[in-house]
Parts: sequence; C-alpha cells; structure tokens
Amino acid sequence: MADDQQHHPRPIQALAPSQFANPAILLAGPVDFAMYDNFRRMLAAAPAEGIVVVELSTLGGDPEVARMMGEDIAFHSKQEPGRHFAFLGKAAIYSAGATFMGFFQRDNRYLTRGARLMIHERKMSTQLTIEGPLTTCVASLKAKLNEIEHSIRIQNEDFESLIRGSSVSMEEVLRKAPENWYIEAADAKKLGLIRDVI
Repeated sequence: MADDQQHHPRPIQALAPSQFANPAILLAGPVDFAMYDNFRRMLAAAPAEGIVVVELSTLGGDPEVARMMGEDIAFHSKQEPGRHFAFLGKAAIYSAGATFMGFFQRDNRYLTRGARLMIHERKMSTQLTIEGPLTTCVASLKAKLNEIEHSIRIQNEDFESLIRGSSVSMEEVLRKAPENWYIEAADAKKLGLIRDVI
C-alpha cells in the first residue's frame, strides 16, 4: 500500500455547509464503470484551484472501481497542490462507497444528516469444478485459495484506510463487517470516521 501521505489527500480546514451547495463532482447510483466514466469527466472539469467537493450516494457496487476513483483523487491531490478534495456522503454510503470514502483523510470527510455508512466484507459467488489429473486439481484449488486470500488482504487494507485516525479498531471492523455494519452519521462523527455532519 502507498504511504499515508500518498494514499490520502491532504487535510484541509473545516468547511462551512455553504461550501457543499454545488459539488464539482456529483455521483449517485451503483459504483460501476459508468460511474467511473462520469467521475473522470467531472474530475477533469472541476476547478483547478481551491476546494473540490465530491458528493456520493450509493447502495454499493464494484470495490475495484471504488479503489480506482480513490487512487485518482489521491494522485490529483498530490500532483495538484492547489486542489483540495473533500468528501460528502449523502443518504447512503454503502459498501464500495465506504471504500471510496476511505481514500479521503478523516478531516476531509463529511456526511449529511440522516446519512448512513455500511461496511461489509467483500463477497464472492463462484463454483469450482474439480476434474482432470490430480496435480491439475490441486493447482486449481490453490489458485482459488490464493484469489480469496489476496482479496482479503486488499479488503483489510481498505478497512485500515477507512478507520485510520478514528477510535475504531481493526478488530471491531473485522468482527462487525461480516454481518453488515450500519453506522449513522452522528455515530460516524463520534467514532472519528468523519470530520462533521452537515
């Protein structure tokens, strides 16, 4: 994983509610490649200086797309020091939405009143057919196991980014995530996962 300074946009001063009135990047719906296309278009058109608000409302989607968007935010924040990215979660920030939020430093994260985060483990749905020479069967099983273990490592890196600077421990996330952990905006602030509720 990239170091903390590379992975997270720099912290900025607290924002007033009025600064969220017209987000430069407005995303809603499934986190998928269609959202990524819209995100890239709006990112390119966003102001080159000052605060750039990224508003998101989503019931979830592809965690790798969320990571792609997050890496773009981190890259532009590092390469363009005049730009300061702030995250605003609205209504529902579930699953991949929480992954994306984790790419913003805690002090650059905000939720609207009544918004909820939902954190869960990555899910897999697959069927594995064991057929052929025994050595091939072993290789197929090991390949699938390697895929699962690697996905767990990536998932846990995302959890670590989300909780960094908060009072939430990794043990708590790993205990609650398998059952879908819902966190209301006010509780997210108390836990230190966000800077404020607007």
